[in-house]
Order: sequence, then C-alpha cells, then structure tokens
Amino acid sequence: MVAVDYFTKWVEAEPMATITAERVKRFIWKKIICRFGLPAEIVSDNGTQFASSTTAKFCQELHIRQSFTSVEHPQANGQAEAANKVILRGLRRRLEEAKGRWVEELPQVLWSYHTTPHSTTGETPFRLTYGSEAVIPVEIGEPSPRTALFDPTTNEEELRANLDLLQETREIAHIKEYAVKARAARRHDRRTIHRDFQEGDLVLRKVTMTAEKNKLTPRWEGPFRVAEKVGRGAYRLEHLEGRGIPRTWNANSLRRYFINEKTEEPYQQDKVQNASESYKTQNGRPKRPTRGLAPEKITRPETVSPIGQPENRRKILGKTQGISAIPQTQG
Repeated sequence: MVAVDYFTKWVEAEPMATITAERVKRFIWKKIICRFGLPAEIVSDNGTQFASSTTAKFCQELHIRQSFTSVEHPQANGQAEAANKVILRGLRRRLEEAKGRWVEELPQVLWSYHTTPHSTTGETPFRLTYGSEAVIPVEIGEPSPRTALFDPTTNEEELRANLDLLQETREIAHIKEYAVKARAARRHDRRTIHRDFQEGDLVLRKVTMTAEKNKLTPRWEGPFRVAEKVGRGAYRLEHLEGRGIPRTWNANSLRRYFINEKTEEPYQQDKVQNASESYKTQNGRPKRPTRGLAPEKITRPETVSPIGQPENRRKILGKTQGISAIPQTQG
C-alpha cells in the first residue's frame, strides 16, 4: 500500500498481502497521522477497502475529507501511480535474482526516493518535509563541504536559518511545480480531443471487467443520463428512472448515445459501421453503407435497370458484336 503527499512528494509504503479496510485504517493512523498529523483530504481509487463503511467512519470521526477518483481512470490519481513505478524500478535494480527479499529492500528504495531532487519541484521530498537536507551515506565515505565544515557551535543557528527559509523554499517549489504542470497540460491538450457532456445528455458507459462479465460481453452498456458535471472530464450518472449511480465517471469511459428521430429507435456509431456486414446485394457481395447514416436509412434498391440483366445485354450487342480494346488508326 502506497500513500503520497501531493506537494512534498513524500512517499509512505507498507507491504501487504491483502489490503483490507482494517489494514487501511491502521496504515493511515500509523504511517500518516502519528508522523505528520491529520491530512485535510485523502484521495483513493474505488476499491472496496477504501469505500467501506469502516474507512468512511474512521475518516468522518477525524474530519478527513475522503475523495475517490473516476472509475476505470487511474490517471486521476497519477501521484500514486508514478510513485509505484519508481518503487518497482528501484526494487528491480536491487534484487536482480533475489526477488524474495523485496520487503527488506523497500526502506532503502524509499530512502533513495526521499533524498533525490524531484523533477517538478527541484527539491528533495526530505527537505520540503523537514526543512533541511538529510546526510546520506555517500557523504560519510567521501567528505562533502557540509560534513567537512561542520561546526557544532553554529549548527543550531544554521538549523534555525533553514527553518526560517522553509516557507520561502516551499513557495518557490510550488511555483516550479505549477509551471511544469502547465507546460505538460498544454502539450497534452494539443494532442487530445476532449469529450464534453452536458447535464441531461444520454451516454453509454464502458463495461468494466468483473467476475460476471467476460470478453464476449458488449463493451458498452446503458443508456444513462448525465446528472452532474463534477469537474473537468468527470461526471455523475443516473439511471433513466432517476436512480443515481455511485462514484464519478471520466469522459474517456463515456460515449454519447443517439436516437433516430424518425423511427425513435436508438442507434450507435458501431451499428452504422457494421451495417455493411448485414446488408447484402442481389449477387451476395457486401455493399458499404453511406457514411454518417443510420442503418435504418440503408435500403435495398427495388428496381434494376433492364440493361443490367444478362439477356438484355445479349440483345443490345447482338451475336457477332463485341467490344474492342484496340484503338482505330486514322488512314
């Protein structure tokens, strides 16, 4: 289980065979509250261990706001996903063949992460959390200016100066982080076509793979009605009879639902694209449907030109007539 502070990038992790609601409660109390105090908000995915009544009651008693990411959209909790990748990469480099010792190597990987400057803030998580840089083992073997010029008489005064400058350091790190995220957002938006839905729109929802559903299950289910636009790309849905659906859904997991105004029957873009498979001409060859039309508008032609019949072709050309591909020469 992994927890990440959104600003300092400090990571807390604990190996667990299975994550239950009681273990989540104990992890929050031991690893976060007892060390850093009460957090204002905890953002997690939609796992049952986080959405259970035990975890909800625990957060409610301590006045901790509990938020959930959109279903089937792990990018909404990108901090934890990025931390997981860094931890796994560090464990692979350390373990090599001895993969069973990853529990013993985990604290060293976290220590390396905490004492390495982050690309977005330009500071180490350790300094943004405690106000000064940690002394790492490398500085003991090879003396650095900080260890070589250490003076016990001025050490306390220097620590006070570091604490006085901590707020300024955090503000500068926040400005750097905001600039980096703004540049990344602009690059992402240039390559992305955003889906936007309004309240009252009918949408289809992407089917999530569960025990009751398999690969042969339709990929989309619904329709549902958009009840509320929560944020950028996040929506709350409800059934057509007005019954709400828990959690929020990202626009990437939704699809607009259309209704044919003439027949009042629903159709989707997939049906239009697959109409050529079911529509056959007289000679048995599939005919491509007109782009952008509903399957109901694709009809088989009722009349055929008399010239198109084989017997009529023989009458027009005659028995001895034919078509020549050799051009005539001018004499």
